[in-house]
Amino acid sequence: MRRFSNILFVVEDGADDSAALGHAVTLAKNNQAKLALVSVVDASEREKKSSDAKTRKLLAAMVEQRRDELGELAALAQRQGLETATKVLSGTRFLEVIKEVIRSDHDLVIKSAGSVNGIAEIFGSTDLKLLRKCPCPVWVIKPGQQEGYREIVAALGYDPEDEHIDKLNGQILEMSASLALADFAELHIVHAWQLPHEHFFRSPRSGCTEDDVAKMEQEEERKRKAWLESLVARHCEAPGKEAVKYLNPQLHLIRGRASHLVPAVAKKIG
Repeated sequence: MRRFSNILFVVEDGADDSAALGHAVTLAKNNQAKLALVSVVDASEREKKSSDAKTRKLLAAMVEQRRDELGELAALAQRQGLETATKVLSGTRFLEVIKEVIRSDHDLVIKSAGSVNGIAEIFGSTDLKLLRKCPCPVWVIKPGQQEGYREIVAALGYDPEDEHIDKLNGQILEMSASLALADFAELHIVHAWQLPHEHFFRSPRSGCTEDDVAKMEQEEERKRKAWLESLVARHCEAPGKEAVKYLNPQLHLIRGRASHLVPAVAKKIG
């Protein structure tokens, strides 16, 4: 089962970070992990290297202000029984976070959703860049999000020839199962499938009858079901039979486009 050992919490400028920090503290305690808090002052390379006294003084003042804010958040974590390290960086936010992840070998980044004109946005520019480029998983949390989750949805992709997809599916299952066990939540595992080249098979050129296509569909569904059950068994049974019995993941094998159906399943589950 996936466990985290070195979590990085990124303070979101101007956001209420208390809820996201609560998740980070709980996860760190459950995993007996280290937790570091980092804040990034937006600054260009020109500003960082400037010899102008006013520019240097302004940057130093902003860094000092962030240190004070970090100290208050660290005190919140300490009151919950967790010591944390703090660090203020300056530069382009997503780049500095990624550098810190690499430098300190963090295995998870947690942050509140960014905001545009003071309104929380899932996902803001920094969030999207981190999700695309960060070398470790990134968990973005809505400001004010309640602690704990009732239902968790894990969506899996299918490509038996691509070992990277297989590895990613394993990570998704292990992390979602860990979170579900930690929060006593229901775990729903979703896979949307389609018959490859169905449009061609239904055209006159293919020479296939409706019965032929129906048999291909049945075989594809059977293959996907066997694959999904095997994958879930391999990655969700790691905690032991008692944990799996409690977890009892619910499988959703649905036909159609994932981009449409996965959000629909999540909405239906609530």
